[in-house]
Amino acid sequence: MSDGTGRIAGVRVLIVEDETIIAMAAEDMVEDMGAIVHATAASLGEAMAAVAAGGFDIALLDINLHDERSMPAAHALELGGTPFLFTTGYGSGGPDPAFSHVPVLPKPYRQADVAAAIATALGR
Repeated sequence: MSDGTGRIAGVRVLIVEDETIIAMAAEDMVEDMGAIVHATAASLGEAMAAVAAGGFDIALLDINLHDERSMPAAHALELGGTPFLFTTGYGSGGPDPAFSHVPVLPKPYRQADVAAAIATALGR
């Protein structure tokens, strides 16, 4: 784990991603980093249920979930004090201005970038 991924070992991660292949790749990355996939959600409804249930340390939120945006989940996470990152295939522009302080990981993302962003968001 010379790329710094050891800093997030044991971290429980919620992955919100509507594309199955990308979700599976993200799950593999998280596990390869020594972190734990707490849950994976493919829709806003699933994301909201997972956020309400809690039990994770950080969330990776795809901004666009088919015909929905993940902003309601982002609001719920922020209200609950749970750190999160946005992921998107549409460049750095994406979240509404209320979330300009939240890091955005452009897709396709690399494991080292995900690890660094998670570690930074968690203050590690």
